[in-house]
Amino acid sequence: MSIPAIPTTNISFLESVDRMVSRAFQYLDMELTPGLEDHIKACHTVLQIQFPVKLTDGRIHVFKGWRAVHSNHRLPVKGGIRYALHVNQDEVEALAALMTYKCALVDAPFGGSKGGLILDPKKYNDEDMERITRRFARELIEKGYISPGGNVPAPDMGTGPREMAWIADVYKDLHPHEINYFACVTGKPVTNGGIRGRVEATGRGVQYAIREFFRHPKDMKLINFTGGIEGKRVVIQGLGNVGYHAAKFLAQEDGAKIIAIIEWDGAIINEAGLPIEPVRQYINENKGVKGFPNATYIEDGRLALELECDILIPAALESQITSENVDNIKAPLIVEGANGPVTYAADEKLRLKGTVVLPDFYANAGGVTVSYFEWIKNLSRIRFGRMQRRQDEYRGQAIVRALEKLTGQEVPEEIRLELSTGADELALVRSGLDDTMRTAYQEISEVFHSRSEITDFRTAAFVVALRKIARTYMEMGI
Repeated sequence: MSIPAIPTTNISFLESVDRMVSRAFQYLDMELTPGLEDHIKACHTVLQIQFPVKLTDGRIHVFKGWRAVHSNHRLPVKGGIRYALHVNQDEVEALAALMTYKCALVDAPFGGSKGGLILDPKKYNDEDMERITRRFARELIEKGYISPGGNVPAPDMGTGPREMAWIADVYKDLHPHEINYFACVTGKPVTNGGIRGRVEATGRGVQYAIREFFRHPKDMKLINFTGGIEGKRVVIQGLGNVGYHAAKFLAQEDGAKIIAIIEWDGAIINEAGLPIEPVRQYINENKGVKGFPNATYIEDGRLALELECDILIPAALESQITSENVDNIKAPLIVEGANGPVTYAADEKLRLKGTVVLPDFYANAGGVTVSYFEWIKNLSRIRFGRMQRRQDEYRGQAIVRALEKLTGQEVPEEIRLELSTGADELALVRSGLDDTMRTAYQEISEVFHSRSEITDFRTAAFVVALRKIARTYMEMGI
């Protein structure tokens, strides 16, 4: 199979994803049913809808949106709903495809889906946002594109727990006898069927991915890294949900130094490190980073992608590192918090440079992983930890008593608390997410090091995911 040459002109997001997948297929090392490669890459269905909403000012506005199902080799299919002005069908199909590969990579038993609505949430008040979301949800539900066992959305750009709660409520109204209605959507508020740890899950997953990279000396040696995360200089693009939590955890818990933050209105830089919470608060109050004290401001934020740093985390939009700026990218390690921030052409050049890229469908898989936990919680109708937490606590207390009896000394209070505290829902969610990110990374690294012709982690990750998907199809007789 021939791999397309590096394009000299821009290609679409979807074509970029498909080219990366095609590149990986040649290394699959398993005999495929003829035509299966094309079937795996093809988008199964796309729903396009337009619907009117009467806004609070009396105007009737027609909104346009999509819901794409890339693969239903596993059910339900899973993928977020984003609200943004740039949403289009190509983007939604590309994101749905990435969801298929992401779920396979981290062993979440879902197919891939994605939804989008052309909408700028900043331009509508809360009442209008609720009217729009509920109408969009009704359109999708009535056409069979939202259900606990068929198609399960989640938050994405421009949406959050609030919108997910509205969608669940619409589904409940339309299906009053469905006891598992909460499972029709994930990312809900904890008080409305959500799970602790979901809001920060994607950013937390980025942190766990970086931590696992630093546990592999052979991989660190590829870019001459030594030591741990502490002191590493990090540039983050986008301080939204993903970028904010990744920056916060890396700085507060791992000692990384966030030297630059890129936002829509520019970038701020401080080689001594930026304080994440004050920056976040400043953005919330001022709608941007311009004017933040004790930092250098540059109006063209994308130039900050080219700063000297150890780790670059693009956590905003797709197509941020392209053939136009890739030669100026100096970070030896790129961790894709966003979906598709590196185009196919740029990715080819990064491979030749020896830059290590932890790809989007691995690095940002924390969201769908914890969504999987939430979906299980909704179907089981029981909070994680409810049955075993106190048993763990009693067992820990017994261990403390045994230690004190054997040694004749009192166990220090901090050790006593650590041993005798049972795991609650948040602790179990973090444990499950950490295990998922570690296991997936280890599979990627094993493929990378076992095949000399595979020279990048993205291709290795696609090989891992495609093997699982292809095996599923062939075992089903397709």
